Amino acid sequence: MNYRDLEIYKLAFRLAIEVHNLTLKLPKFELYEEGSQIRRSSKSVGANIVEGYGKRTYKNDFLRSLTISHAECDETIYHLDILFATKSLNDKEKYEYLHSEYIKLSKMIYNFSQSVLKKHISGK
Repeated sequence: MNYRDLEIYKLAFRLAIEVHNLTLKLPKFELYEEGSQIRRSSKSVGANIVEGYGKRTYKNDFLRSLTISHAECDETIYHLDILFATKSLNDKEKYEYLHSEYIKLSKMIYNFSQSVLKKHISGK
């Protein structure tokens, strides 16, 4: 098994690609402001999962990376909210879809972190 087999990685990767493509359609003034911010945070979600998985032998390092991934996921939700509230992203259906997918991913990362933590505490 490797990180590519993790459901949280698969979803994070797919969503990062969708966000990247979405930002290319934002108004020009947002390409380097919110567009850049949301691209970086969305890509960081998966990157931190990968980094943590590479350090999985060291549970605390793994958990730290998952915590960062979770925070980046929540940051991405914030940037989606800003883009929608400012009408830079005016496709309500796309916004609601991405918002719900990132909420789902946030919960998945949290649950995965709790599973890693329990295994660490119990020694299993």
